[in-house]
Amino acid sequence: MKITEARVIVTSPGRNFVTLKLITDEGVYGIGDATLNGREKAVVAYLEDHVCPCLIGKDPANIEDIWQYLYKGAYWRRGPVTMSAIAAVDMALWDIKGKVLNTPVYNLLGGKPREKIMVYAHANGKDLEHTVDEVGRHLEMGYKAVRAQSGIPGIAATYGVAKGKEEYEPAEKGLPKETFWSTEKYLNFLPSLFKRLRDEYGDDPNLLHDCHHRLTPIEAARLGKDLEPYHLFWIEDAVTAELQEGFRVVRQHTTTPLAVGEVFNTIWDAQTLISEQLIDYIRTSLARGGGISHMKKVANFAELYHVRTGFHGATDLSPVTMAAALHFDLSVNNFGIQEHMPHQEILNEVFSYNYTFEDGFMYPGDAPGLGVDIDEEAASKFPYDPAYLPVNRKEDGTLFNW
Repeated sequence: MKITEARVIVTSPGRNFVTLKLITDEGVYGIGDATLNGREKAVVAYLEDHVCPCLIGKDPANIEDIWQYLYKGAYWRRGPVTMSAIAAVDMALWDIKGKVLNTPVYNLLGGKPREKIMVYAHANGKDLEHTVDEVGRHLEMGYKAVRAQSGIPGIAATYGVAKGKEEYEPAEKGLPKETFWSTEKYLNFLPSLFKRLRDEYGDDPNLLHDCHHRLTPIEAARLGKDLEPYHLFWIEDAVTAELQEGFRVVRQHTTTPLAVGEVFNTIWDAQTLISEQLIDYIRTSLARGGGISHMKKVANFAELYHVRTGFHGATDLSPVTMAAALHFDLSVNNFGIQEHMPHQEILNEVFSYNYTFEDGFMYPGDAPGLGVDIDEEAASKFPYDPAYLPVNRKEDGTLFNW
């Protein structure tokens, strides 16, 4: 069997997605997700100009060799564009292998050490009481774990909080919007939110929170310590992790579990964090982290140090990545939790998938391969529509982490 065609499909059913389709001489095809939020066209060019031509004539069964060819053969390693492109190829190859062998991908990864996958929802409120209500609404939907994000008094716009009555979507149409931020107002407010949530819903629900890279290590240590009475499942991305050693300060001061990694793209981004047990959950998505092949190595390495997976699963990833993640989650022993942010209904006009949600858990389905497909004719009806994540500034105007 040989790859005879590789094409890139760009579509925007509610938001932009980039999908790679690999077709073989036997008519079997696989798809992979190459979406890089706000930088989609960079990956499109990388695939079309530098990756797709190199795949023609290769045997799709040789997944590891093709992965190494694209990673080492490029000389310029790592980075979100390169690794997003490699991830798309890798997912498509696993999809093909599953279809050829007539088995779901989770069987190729070792089978099922669990029967279902716990996922967490997003509860976003314009203020404290609205957030409390939203957490309750998601608990009523069956979720066992809920991420709580609230508007902050004195801050006009806050990460994770929707404008008006719309569902929250981080990327906005047009050029990047600018928002403003106050760390002190945030730190002074947040413990009161989780105290209120525990008072309302008790100790059983798993509560999570995303700091979104906005704290220094000592500020994160303060927050983690302040939140200890409310025993969060985790605080996510408390600190930017370019300096992995910065998490030592956080770890020294708090027992609140730490999660990080959605912006990572290789094992090297988390090597110190994992080997020194500075985090509890690794968040790198399959679409950013080089696909199933590379993230399997990351998960195996993490398991040695009691670090579990908690993959990114927001709407900036297509159903292809969600399907691949669920197969992965089902198969790794050190699975922790999976993010679940449902897509808009209009997406179902373009993508079809076999994964299901029931009572707080998801399952990838048992169809051969990844169990997801794309309707190219329908996709063509939704042309690319530029959208960007916001840019963040402190109240004095200094550019800051969003």
